[in-house]
Amino acid sequence: MTAFLRRHASLLVIAAISVAAGVALWRRDGGDAVGRALYHAWELFLFIMPSLLAGLLLAAALRQLMSPGALGRWMGADSGWMGLLVATIAGSLTPGGPMAAFPLVLVLAGAGADRGALVAYIMSWTLNGFQRVLVYELPLLGPNFAIMRVLITLPMPLLAGWVARRLPIAWEPPK
Repeated sequence: MTAFLRRHASLLVIAAISVAAGVALWRRDGGDAVGRALYHAWELFLFIMPSLLAGLLLAAALRQLMSPGALGRWMGADSGWMGLLVATIAGSLTPGGPMAAFPLVLVLAGAGADRGALVAYIMSWTLNGFQRVLVYELPLLGPNFAIMRVLITLPMPLLAGWVARRLPIAWEPPK
């Protein structure tokens, strides 16, 4: 039971908040409002599902293509700064939202990437994703700002990965 709760804690919290919000909406505005909310939730699900499915299929395909431990040389605990650099570059080149990036993180973890590389990957994807720079920063803020911002944040994933490797926190990748 404890393993179930640990694995699904966030789902249970979100479900409890959703039920509480639904009850509050029902009490305030009635059943029609809850029906409209459920309809909008369904529309959002249909909008997100293709991206989620594509990300999961990509992650599953990569998992089958990579032999266990193959990535350890490139992004494992013994890869040093080069492993953090590889993870940083891979993170910044990963397109899409969290539906694509986080399944890939699970694949990287299962293929031998250590926690430092995973932290560097996620941080690089978050801070320096090329699609974010091309779609939002360049057109909205201009090239000077985009270049300045990327140059400032470029070393941060490397530093975060280095710190993650040294923290005395036990972590095992999910199976």
